[in-house]
Amino acid sequence: MQARRSVKQALHHKDEAALKAARHQVNAAKVALGERGAVWWTDATPDYSRSLVKNTPYADWYSSL
Repeated sequence: MQARRSVKQALHHKDEAALKAARHQVNAAKVALGERGAVWWTDATPDYSRSLVKNTPYADWYSSL
């Protein structure tokens, strides 16, 4: 959260160097948390996170909502 606060502060002050550094910190934190970077699980299931719902096996379920 500190890195995100740093992004907000850099944007507020229009400090490009601080913004770049803060965004680097945010990315590093997300990689450390497993939100970005290499896939760490090995369940062999397809990843549909970057697909439209209508193009996945969940299309019928989603349309029924």
